[in-house]
Amino acid sequence: MNAMTAENLRSAFGGESQAHMRYRVWAKKAEKDGFKNVATLFRAISYAEEVHAHNHFRALKDVKGDFLVASGAGFGLGTTSENLQAAKDGEDHEIEQMYPAFKKVAEAQGEKKAIRSMHFAEEAEKTHSELYQKAKDAVDEGNDFDIDGVYVCDICGYTVVNEALDVCPVCGAKKEKFTAFEG
Repeated sequence: MNAMTAENLRSAFGGESQAHMRYRVWAKKAEKDGFKNVATLFRAISYAEEVHAHNHFRALKDVKGDFLVASGAGFGLGTTSENLQAAKDGEDHEIEQMYPAFKKVAEAQGEKKAIRSMHFAEEAEKTHSELYQKAKDAVDEGNDFDIDGVYVCDICGYTVVNEALDVCPVCGAKKEKFTAFEG
C-alpha cells in the first residue's frame, strides 16, 4: 500500500477507535441524565464506529510495524446536548473534510480496499450526523429521542432507527447483517 494512503487509513482508524470509546462514555452520561434512547443511539453508533475501525484495519492488512497515529478527536464530558453536538461536529468533519480528502489520495494511488473502506465510513457518517441532530433537537426540548431501536449494518456501519432495512443502501448487505440496539 502506498505510504500516504496507509497513513490516512491509520489516522482514520485512530479517529474511529476514539469515537467508538467516546460515544460509549457519552452513552453512560445520557443514561444518567434520563435519556435512555439517546444512550441507545450513542451505543449503536459506537458500534458503527468500531465497524469502520475494523474495516480500515483490514484494509491495512499488509502494513505492519509501529506507527505514530495522529487523529483528530474531541475530548471532554458535557451535558447530553453538548455531547450530541460534539458527536455531530465530529461526524460532519469526517463527511466534509477528512474522508473526501483521504479518498482522493487513495483514488490517485489506486488503493481499492482503502477507497471501499473510506466510502463505507463516509456514507454511514452521514446517517450518524442526521441522527445526532434529531436526538439533540429532542433533548433541547427536554425530551428523549423517540425511537424504538437502532440498527447498524455489520458490514459498513450504516445506521437506521426503528427498523432494519431489507438491504443496506451503502453496501448491499441483507437485513440479517444488521445488529439491533434497543433501550
